[in-house]
Amino acid sequence: MTGILYVVATPIGNRGDLSPRAQSVLAEADVIACEDTRHSRPLLASIGVTGELLAYHEHNEEQMAPRLLERLEAGETIALISDAGTPLISDPGFSLVRAARAQRIRVEPIPGPCAAICALSAAGLPSDRFLFIGFPPRTSSQRQRWLEAVKTETGTLILYESGRRAAATLSDLATVFGAERRAVVARELTKRFETFLEGSVTELSQQVAANPEQQLGELVILVEGGPAEDADGDRREQARVLQLLADELPLKRAAALTAAITGGARNELYQLGLELKRRGGR
Repeated sequence: MTGILYVVATPIGNRGDLSPRAQSVLAEADVIACEDTRHSRPLLASIGVTGELLAYHEHNEEQMAPRLLERLEAGETIALISDAGTPLISDPGFSLVRAARAQRIRVEPIPGPCAAICALSAAGLPSDRFLFIGFPPRTSSQRQRWLEAVKTETGTLILYESGRRAAATLSDLATVFGAERRAVVARELTKRFETFLEGSVTELSQQVAANPEQQLGELVILVEGGPAEDADGDRREQARVLQLLADELPLKRAAALTAAITGGARNELYQLGLELKRRGGR
């Protein structure tokens, strides 16, 4: 009988947020796979857990995943944790979880803290639709291209950023989304000096640049979604261009050209083309 891979959420700041269920799983696991043993050991020691720790991070993920799978197949129980929050949310673990499921090994989530959801719950921005987009690229030109892809998203956008790059990223948000797009910057969540800054992306860029404390650690940036009518207009234009090109070219080529012209996603445009063809055939 194979073991169980537990995906365990750990505190993002306040150790009191570690659930009793998470504590029980960590205490009983044969091995705990963590990003940094030096970081995780104090947390585990605080709840009396002294079991085996193995480093599992982005730099050794390919080498460690097969070793962990072997132990799971031998019947051992493994708890996967990250430095803070829920594993796999901009943290290592995806390849291990996917491989375990492919081997029909039981994967069980132990829910708990997540910085993105924590920030969203208290930011005062719409939460009925949101898109988590992780960490942005490091250079301004790359960030702006990256942001262009979600410019028309109508739901709240959530991203993580290093404090030292936050002002520059907020400035790029102003360039791509417009200076008045509303946003919230959440920092030190669940900790003593937790802060939420709100305003336009331009105002927030200036505030963060002027306050060295806001440039420490990592933070969550939440950005109000774009107007629904803009997104609808973009989709109508994409459909119009796609239809014109598809009348003269193979659909795959038409979708690729439409993506280049309108900035849309090629795969989504290809699926739209298939739908338009089905409608035309009725």
